Amino acid sequence: MRLEPLIIFENDDFVAVNKPSGLLTIPDRHDNELEALSALLKKQYGQIFTVHRLDRDTSGIVIFAKNETAHKALSQAFESRDVEKYYLGLVNGEFVEPSGSINAPIMEHPVQRGKMVTNAKGRPSLTDYEVLESFGLYSLVRLRIHTGRTHQIRVHMKHLGHPIAVDPLYGNNQPVLLSGIKKKFRLGKFTEEEKPLLGRLALHAWKIRFQDEKGQVFELEAPLPKDMQAVLQQLRKHKKPQGN
Repeated sequence: MRLEPLIIFENDDFVAVNKPSGLLTIPDRHDNELEALSALLKKQYGQIFTVHRLDRDTSGIVIFAKNETAHKALSQAFESRDVEKYYLGLVNGEFVEPSGSINAPIMEHPVQRGKMVTNAKGRPSLTDYEVLESFGLYSLVRLRIHTGRTHQIRVHMKHLGHPIAVDPLYGNNQPVLLSGIKKKFRLGKFTEEEKPLLGRLALHAWKIRFQDEKGQVFELEAPLPKDMQAVLQQLRKHKKPQGN
């Protein structure tokens, strides 16, 4: 995988990368170190420091520090909630309330390893949401997280009854198909099976805003991946008129 097309911004202190879905931010216990984004960066920069992470299946913006001083300052900013983090997600269903906040503590699932749940005994977790577009089957939602819990957005969207589309852990694994969007869909003459428009978690880390230790403010955006853009294009094209 080539790193250059993924770089959004870099200076002497940090590099911001648009991570593709399916790629680990850093190696986990089970995976070869070469299969992570941090390994690609180490190959290019020699030394790299992890500031924060995204789930493997979430795409979007990730920041890595280039030196220890920047790493310390950026890590502190992330831990003290001084960083504004915005996501775009395609979720199942339509919302009653077009915007709101989910203030529900999150803890590890008592039985299932690697899964989280909302529970009064969990750690404080706060997510704001705003519906940008509604399509009946799906809604496009802008989300801001104020805390950085594992799977926070995915758990909070499930908590609301609108899990992120194509989320096998908190929703269902059903891919987004054109046949589910387009009323009179027909397979091509020589096509035996429909190819999904989207077959991965429909969550993208879209925008980040923070201040470095020198007081400079950065606002960086990762454009929406082509697969999510393709879904939105079809949803807009085949959206039912209001009142029908």
